[in-house]
Amino acid sequence: MQNLFQNTANFDIDHDSVLSVLKAAGEPTRLRLLNLINESELKVSDLTSILGQSQPRVSRHLKLLCEAGLIQRFQEGTSVFYRGLPSGPYADFVKSINALSQGVYSFNSDFTKLEKLKELKAIQAERYFDHIAKRWNEIRSLHVPELEVEENLLKLFSDKKFRNFLDIGTGTGRILELISPIVNTALGIDTSREMLSIARANIEKKNLKNCYARLADMYNLPIENNSMDAVILHQVLHFSESPLNVLKEASRVLQKDGMLVLVDFLVHDVEILRQHHAHLRLGFSDQEINEWFLDSGLRFLPPKHLNGDPLTVCLWVGEKK
Repeated sequence: MQNLFQNTANFDIDHDSVLSVLKAAGEPTRLRLLNLINESELKVSDLTSILGQSQPRVSRHLKLLCEAGLIQRFQEGTSVFYRGLPSGPYADFVKSINALSQGVYSFNSDFTKLEKLKELKAIQAERYFDHIAKRWNEIRSLHVPELEVEENLLKLFSDKKFRNFLDIGTGTGRILELISPIVNTALGIDTSREMLSIARANIEKKNLKNCYARLADMYNLPIENNSMDAVILHQVLHFSESPLNVLKEASRVLQKDGMLVLVDFLVHDVEILRQHHAHLRLGFSDQEINEWFLDSGLRFLPPKHLNGDPLTVCLWVGEKK
């Protein structure tokens, strides 16, 4: 059992805590829950469907696992999600249990049901995206290919290794996929449950174990001060009624010398974006962004302009003072 707790030496764990954890894990249903939740973020309804057990019974077991510190619980509107531990004293212990469970019939059956559930969610997400794809493609046709934007972002991050990365307005989660190889943990937030469904489906499909998607408001981020190495707003700020407040909130969560990357349009006159695509701002000027960065406690670095017809995409970068 010593090997299961091999990375807990730096944590203050007493004898009773270890016994409590073993007791919490040592029950058939809770073992099944640990294996499932370590594999994927799941709601209670997902787990009851897979296990074939009642909601009160499953919720009771989940409560015990949370209290023991073996899983994490987070609420998103009226929905409650459970996920495995990204780090901490018991993360490796749970992963070891998961490894030991491979090949056990009941666990394999659970994983088969989980894969079918993931497939269903992916189909539902694709249907929604197909519904809005025409609108997205109309906008994309007005500026440089997204691949060029992504290549420039990767150049910007080429010599970086981030611990904590935040994507505000994550949409489909594409930025999370792009940044995943160079971050320890990447969090994408959005106010659209439909887009979050797509992001989560993509995270599952690409097996991005270090990426998460959450429902949150860019004006009031549920994130501690000075906790992020980098923050990105990719084609988001033009939807804001108060861009300066968004930038100040993004700066709040950045640590000293942290990087804020703003990807948006240079000032333009394409009114169709305001009339049919809910853009509140028709782009921004370098001077405007410079002033807002200064007001937000950020150093303004030289911007990158990617010229398109008729829209120019800009990459504005600020560093936390």
